[in-house]
Amino acid sequence: MSELPQYPPIDPTTFDLIVIGTGLPESVIAAAASTSGKTVLHLDPNPFYGSHFASLSIPEFNSFLNSNSAPPASQSCPETACPSDDPNLSIINLNCRSLYSDLEISSFSPTLLEECSRKFLLDLAGPRVLFCADKAIDLMLKSEASQYVEFKSIDASFIGDGDGALLAVPDSRAAIFKDKSLSLIQKNQLMRFLKLVEGHLRATAASVGTDVNQSEKDLESPFVDFLTKMKLPAKIKSIVLYAIAMADRDQENKEISKQVLKTKDGVDRLALYQSSIGRFANASGPFIYPIYGQGELPQAFCRRAAVKGCIYVSSVEINPNLEFQSSGNYKGVKLASGQELFSNKLLLDPAFTKSSPTSSPDDSLCARFDFLTAQNVKSKVVKGICITKSSLKPDVPNLLVLYPPQSLYPEQSTTVRVLQIGGNSAICPMGM
Repeated sequence: MSELPQYPPIDPTTFDLIVIGTGLPESVIAAAASTSGKTVLHLDPNPFYGSHFASLSIPEFNSFLNSNSAPPASQSCPETACPSDDPNLSIINLNCRSLYSDLEISSFSPTLLEECSRKFLLDLAGPRVLFCADKAIDLMLKSEASQYVEFKSIDASFIGDGDGALLAVPDSRAAIFKDKSLSLIQKNQLMRFLKLVEGHLRATAASVGTDVNQSEKDLESPFVDFLTKMKLPAKIKSIVLYAIAMADRDQENKEISKQVLKTKDGVDRLALYQSSIGRFANASGPFIYPIYGQGELPQAFCRRAAVKGCIYVSSVEINPNLEFQSSGNYKGVKLASGQELFSNKLLLDPAFTKSSPTSSPDDSLCARFDFLTAQNVKSKVVKGICITKSSLKPDVPNLLVLYPPQSLYPEQSTTVRVLQIGGNSAICPMGM
């Protein structure tokens, strides 16, 4: 990593909130605090915005992952002298930890790397799409961060049938009518089910008589049992569970599934899917994706925060030491440069973890901060990025493919999702 530039001291030195890292959660909170009139300092050691939510060129992507993936255990940030001369202060060092493991990066020839390095933008946090009716979209519209980012529609969704074929997801009346893979009986069954769900969603608390009105006990039951109760065949259940309700794990095998979807949650997901279709005139389906990649989302909130007075400093060496007063209140951070910055509130990038305090403060001081540690991680996401010279489907540059559990191999217990993004989203050359 190149040597970071030397910044003059940050002025002012006292803020209502200090944020370290420009990931999406940190950027949303910085924008909200700035909009509400709070003084906010937003720091990032990277030369780019987005932190672990950034979209990077191939060299930047490889460099970032290599520097943030080894060793698997927490790595210590460079040591700084941080004993406090003030007996009323207790100081806690922060360590850096890896969020990535088992990294495999294909080698590129120098010629190809030079030719393509600036033509691709790869998502660190992706692949992800957004529902048009998602609360995140509502937040962007309400906060006016939407004026700093544009989206492209995901043109189509497909589901793997287990035999190598990709079938269009029949998620609307028009799509069901055009679908040639469903029999007439299956079309009628799926159409009736979607109609019943729509009736349930329109019903008010005082309404009675809809066929899918459920008791509280039924709503807490597994969604797959509700679909069985509706007498839906296995093929239709698979479409509803994994391509519309977006279940992550095998819902049929409750013995191995760690996440069984409840009926109330399944119906809510169907509602989100259905309300996303047609919300925006330029979106052909329920999903959208940011032009220039996922990294545009945190940048949009950072721009909104800056308009409202948030101070941004990037490429700054950050080795913060948390300072606590003897009363247990957080006081501020001391940067690697030695400058002290003061605030009673601190928001940290998840790559930071707490190390042992240098001056042994009371354990209750540490308990005031809920640090993300390896013990908090309940699951991991395995992801891969491929660059192809053609689309999986001709003339469909942006598409989503879903492989339900056991559709690829018998032991497959989770849904595998493939997001293909084409050149019209400005993350790769046209035609790739």
